[in-house]
Amino acid sequence: MSMAYVVVGNGVAGVSAALAIRSRDARASIALVSDEGDHFFSRTALMYAFMDRLPRRAMEPYERHTWRERGIELVRARVADLDATQHRLTLGDGRTLPYDRLLLATGSRARRLDAPGITDDLAGLVHFVTLQDLDACEKYTPTTKRAVVVGGGLIGIELVECLRFHGVAVTFLVREPWYWPAALSRQEGEMAAAEMRRHGVDVREGAALASVERDANGRVSAVTTTAGETIACELLGVCVGVEPQVQWLKGVATPPTIGRGVKVDATLRASLDDVWAAGDCAELPDGRVESIWYSAKRQGALAGENMSGRPKAYAPPVFFNSAKLFELEYTTVGALADAEDGAESLYATHPTRALSWRIVHAGDKVLGFNALGSRWDHTVITRWIEEERPVDWVRENLRAAQFDVEFGRAPLKEMTARALPLERRGASK
Repeated sequence: MSMAYVVVGNGVAGVSAALAIRSRDARASIALVSDEGDHFFSRTALMYAFMDRLPRRAMEPYERHTWRERGIELVRARVADLDATQHRLTLGDGRTLPYDRLLLATGSRARRLDAPGITDDLAGLVHFVTLQDLDACEKYTPTTKRAVVVGGGLIGIELVECLRFHGVAVTFLVREPWYWPAALSRQEGEMAAAEMRRHGVDVREGAALASVERDANGRVSAVTTTAGETIACELLGVCVGVEPQVQWLKGVATPPTIGRGVKVDATLRASLDDVWAAGDCAELPDGRVESIWYSAKRQGALAGENMSGRPKAYAPPVFFNSAKLFELEYTTVGALADAEDGAESLYATHPTRALSWRIVHAGDKVLGFNALGSRWDHTVITRWIEEERPVDWVRENLRAAQFDVEFGRAPLKEMTARALPLERRGASK
């Protein structure tokens, strides 16, 4: 008798799991359930769709016939209940969906901001995480002259760049003393802020949202900051990080154990029989939630293998990420803001260009690497971290990790390095 697998969530974790299951079990029935969209799409492409660089269909990494050919059923529905004793889901329209093995891969949602004037029915309030958020941004932008975006992380700067692309004046409220202290040093944050200002963004460090006003039609009309300033605007972007999408599970018939996310063991198995969790909604045994695309993909593939074969423990990889802060390239690898006690930082800058690199090390062992203004091969730097290379050796061999084209590589020999204290501050992601 064939096994029935159900995956709740069609993001990268859920899709990776479904494909892994199919690769190991040709006869199983596999259902992929989501109420966000009909098909899996690349969440990192949201900003390119908003800036008209990609049609929405091009956001889908797989051709739509893939699911039919792989025998994966796509179910567009909201899951209303989970009864693990009956191995059954109830959908929002009343249908039931039985399973033998279930994966929860519901991802994350934008973290809400609690401030006077912010309500669920406030027109002009947007986030930038889901397809529905993209719909809202596209709805309000044509009638927006000025926007205020709150939150100093990657999602915030992406929304800011999109709005500037559409000609909207933007004030960016960064609560912390500099932009993104969870990932960047003060000097790096100031470099990123200078890049935003170069593109016409009104960046306000150390400024937070105090309250929101609305007009007679219920749309955002102004915000007041903690400094007492009132800024007129027609759109408010709240980008203060994400949180696991697990709230709905607290009200189901048989909820799994939930902390920050669905608590799982080393094999990504949840507390309920025949239930696993992966991606942004999963809380690992050490309490971490890895809210990043490549980790979700890695966890999803492993969960699919574990559900359909011999269990294997999840081994978190060395952290890495890359992005563009407007036109400023950004690469990060390893431990930086959360480096071990006693860690130090070596920071280098160019005298005339927006260009820097930073190596975090403990004693003579390299722990992490940050760079702005140039491209880097994270696989090389990851290997150096895993090999515990000495900081002087890494510095002498940095050119081997550069990803820039041969004649466009950052001039590392022109950069001056100095010791830089680590400033530990929490921040929005």
